Amino acid sequence: MSTALRRWVLAIGAAGLGALLVGAFAALPDFGTGAHPYGDRATSESLARHTANVVSAVNFDQRAFDTLGEESILFAAVLGTVVLLRQTRDEDRVPPGSARVDPWVRRYALALLPVALVTGLYVVAHGQLSPGGGFQGGVIAATAVHLLYIGADYRALERIRPMGLYEVGDAIGEAGYLLVGVVGLLAGTSFLANTLPHGTFNTLASGGTVPLLNAAVGIEVACAVVVLVSRFLDQAVEITDDAKSGKDGAR
Repeated sequence: MSTALRRWVLAIGAAGLGALLVGAFAALPDFGTGAHPYGDRATSESLARHTANVVSAVNFDQRAFDTLGEESILFAAVLGTVVLLRQTRDEDRVPPGSARVDPWVRRYALALLPVALVTGLYVVAHGQLSPGGGFQGGVIAATAVHLLYIGADYRALERIRPMGLYEVGDAIGEAGYLLVGVVGLLAGTSFLANTLPHGTFNTLASGGTVPLLNAAVGIEVACAVVVLVSRFLDQAVEITDDAKSGKDGAR
């Protein structure tokens, strides 16, 4: 394909996309009015499936397939990071040494760690009821684990961070989302259809498949962030060139 032909293909595609966007914008309600057709429909569907948090209903029910794509992007990014930052033949792993931490920093980090961890788990568990969910809660929980690195040292973090377990958890979260989607196919409807009993409104068990998908995302995000941060910390703390390993120690 010549350069000129490629430009024509690009121009035709851009013109078609532009025409669709103009048509879509023209059909939108006037700015500042009280008409919100999509919001009204989303709220109605959310209440019909006993999901108090409309945002979670959109993410894990009405547009659950889109959320699968977002989760898979993070999964692929972590997988790529693990492959790219793996220890190579010209690198050596040096055990990290102890480091002095200011007493006030230590007290603050260690006191905040359990609070942040419980907060993260709470946000995940109540994602179908209140603002938050698996993505937000997973990041909070993963951040809580790394407060031990700030409050103590890298060796203390390694003792509570078995990487193999977190890597398996990352895969389980991704696979769990897919398995819940298969339930819809087995029920004779469609992939990721909300086919489970909706439960009692405004309870942890309400929303059908919403809490299950939300929990799967929470597990995947929390484990993925821990694995992601660990690879960069390994490069900064433990991994060094063979030529330097005998001279410089990790701190």
